[in-house]
Amino acid sequence: MTDTDDRIRSALDADDREFLASLDDSRGMFTQIGDTLGGPLGGWAKLMMAVSFALGIAMFYSLWQLLTAEGTRELVLWATATLAALLMQGFTKDWFFSRMNMFSVLREVKRLQLQVALQQEEGAKA
Repeated sequence: MTDTDDRIRSALDADDREFLASLDDSRGMFTQIGDTLGGPLGGWAKLMMAVSFALGIAMFYSLWQLLTAEGTRELVLWATATLAALLMQGFTKDWFFSRMNMFSVLREVKRLQLQVALQQEEGAKA
C-alpha cells in the first residue's frame, strides 16, 4: 500500500470507509448483481430481475410454439410474440446492467473526490 492510500483512509469518515470497503477491487459479476439488488432502488432491481426472468420463460415458450406452429397465421403471431419478449427482456437487462455500471462509476468518482481533497490539503500545508 502506498502512502497516498494510507492518507486517504485516514481522511475518510465512517460512512466513506464503509462505502469503499463494500467496493473492493475483486468484485465479480455476481457480487455486483447482489449490490444492485440492495440500496434505495433495490426493490425496483428485484422487480426487474423477476420481470426479466418471466420474459425469458415467455420467450422460450413463444419460440417453442413458433417452431411447432401449423399455419402461417400462427407462425407470424408466435414469431411476433418471441421478438416482443426478446426486446422487452433486453430492455430490462439494459436497465439492470446500467445500474451495475452506475455503482462502478460512483466508486471511481468517490475515489477521485478523495484524491482531490487530499491534494487540496497538501496545497494548504505547503
